[in-house]
Amino acid sequence: MTEARIPSRVFPRAAAEAEVARTGLSTPQTENPAYKLAFQDMDFLLREDLRPVRFQLELLKPELLLEEAKIGSTMVFYGSARIPEPGVKSGNPDPAIAARLEANGRHYAEARKLAALASASPRDEAGMRHFVVCSGGGPSIMEAANRGAQDAGAESIGLNIVLPHEQAPNVYVTPALSFQFHYFALRKMHFLLRARAVAVFPGGFGTFDETFELLTLIQTGKIKPMPVLMFGKDFWTKVIDFDAFAGEGVISPEDVDLFRFVDSAEQAWKIVQDFYAAK
Repeated sequence: MTEARIPSRVFPRAAAEAEVARTGLSTPQTENPAYKLAFQDMDFLLREDLRPVRFQLELLKPELLLEEAKIGSTMVFYGSARIPEPGVKSGNPDPAIAARLEANGRHYAEARKLAALASASPRDEAGMRHFVVCSGGGPSIMEAANRGAQDAGAESIGLNIVLPHEQAPNVYVTPALSFQFHYFALRKMHFLLRARAVAVFPGGFGTFDETFELLTLIQTGKIKPMPVLMFGKDFWTKVIDFDAFAGEGVISPEDVDLFRFVDSAEQAWKIVQDFYAAK
């Protein structure tokens, strides 16, 4: 028997079928929305009862693209969208608040330095990249993180969310790793699926939401412990009395040890290195 060439597939690809469908005949039947291929019918995909499918798509799309990009692990950055770069005015009309925001500009600088340090991590034997910088893709602390990765000549991830007032990804996010989410829940899941360290800078409701969910997941054993680095002890102990949580009995005393207060990028990166060196 001579060597046979076995085709890799016998059905046409969906993209080819979609092209045929777009150039098909025009009749009353084919012009009706009911005739559209399901995956080409946006009105169908956006129906209320298709929410489970949209959840699955929003989970799957970034997962596939990050896997293809050989992202083995990430270093996640949480923090305010309002803290300006050092030397830049905050724009807040209240002089006292503007001064505090501008004083916190030091955190922008530390986020940028930490991102550069993390981005220098080598690939593993399988070619997977580790401690790839991942931010919310927006301005301020998020911008500083993506910018630091670019300083190191590395790619970085941005996970944006659709908001009532459109927010473009910051210019330092790698375009091929810039994702947009409709569902907060799926965005937060992607923050943590590959996270092996998280740096938390001063921030508002969004930062608190993401941070306390992370601490809850570690506390309850839903995810393995990892370095959680809280930048700016003066800020965090001012806005949250962590010891009072334990004193009231609503958390255990050891839960306060789930995170570490840090002041500098170098201190934070050493904690991450020491944590994994001890494994």
